[in-house]
Amino acid sequence: MDDDERQEVGKTFHELVNMTPAELEKWLASDQSHSAGQHKDGGESTGHASGRRIVEILRTKKGDLSDDDYLHMRKVVGYIRRHQAQRPDGDVRDTTWRHSLMNWGHDPLS
Repeated sequence: MDDDERQEVGKTFHELVNMTPAELEKWLASDQSHSAGQHKDGGESTGHASGRRIVEILRTKKGDLSDDDYLHMRKVVGYIRRHQAQRPDGDVRDTTWRHSLMNWGHDPLS
């Protein structure tokens, strides 16, 4: 990934990930977080694992981010954009849709 791509991915990632590392960690510790998303073999959901990785990325200095970090950031951007397009009608405060997005670092109510 070249520098221009890294810059664009980083900018969009930081626009869409609107939870702080502390907020995201607190959320990931909740029962609601653990129950949201797709679980492989009864283990941790894909979104929950991604949330843990997002916390690490947010706490890493820009110059220390790896290509793998930027690839994950691109994956996060894609997920959030796709999921936002599926917003259900009505109050979303206590929905699996919102909880899943929050596992990926985006609270649609913020």
